[in-house]
Amino acid sequence: MAAEEEASRPFAGLSDVSISEDIPVEGDISVPVGPSRTDEEFSTLDEPVKETVLRDLRAVGNKFIHVLYPRRSSALLRDWDLWGPLLLCVTLALLLQDGTADSDLEGGPQFAEVFVIVWFGSIIITLNSKLLGGTLSFFQSLCVLGYCILPLTVAMVVCRVVLLGASGTVSFVVRLVVVTASFGWSTFASTAFLSDSQPANRRALVVYPVFLFYFVIGWMVLTFSPLKREP
Repeated sequence: MAAEEEASRPFAGLSDVSISEDIPVEGDISVPVGPSRTDEEFSTLDEPVKETVLRDLRAVGNKFIHVLYPRRSSALLRDWDLWGPLLLCVTLALLLQDGTADSDLEGGPQFAEVFVIVWFGSIIITLNSKLLGGTLSFFQSLCVLGYCILPLTVAMVVCRVVLLGASGTVSFVVRLVVVTASFGWSTFASTAFLSDSQPANRRALVVYPVFLFYFVIGWMVLTFSPLKREP
């Protein structure tokens, strides 16, 4: 009989179990809901074309500001793109059209020639930087070198405006000052972004090709003169 009563009450012993008040028994099994970042938040498939274009233009404009006011910022390196360099290269090539530094030559630098000088020169400098132990990626270096053409492109616009008024000694002096300042600014801005990525004992070997690259572009800008066409 005792065995039957014990079997009929399998949970009878649980009533004798006591829980100490020092042991917390309350809890929260709810999952905290926080600002989760999903791929849908960054998807631009449903974004209007206008918003995409404006966002890219704002990014390009922001990088232009970093070139005009060079600081030790990673903006050009972190969010690199080639839209700005392409825009500057096309603008510079168009402005250098229909001009010559020698009256015996027909026409000025052709569109393809400017493209080759800008892009081939940038690639050579980038490869040189990588071979010397630079830590920047290939496209990061191209982005910096391309965006830093901005001062020389602005100098080209100023030179064309000056040449509309006169083409004498005063005009040449003004253009020389503008191009020299722009050349120095382009070199300074590019080295400000690239110097930290190079070993300290090899920075001069990286700066020298950059100096030559912007010097060639500056020389093209300085020696530009509109081609006079005979009526």
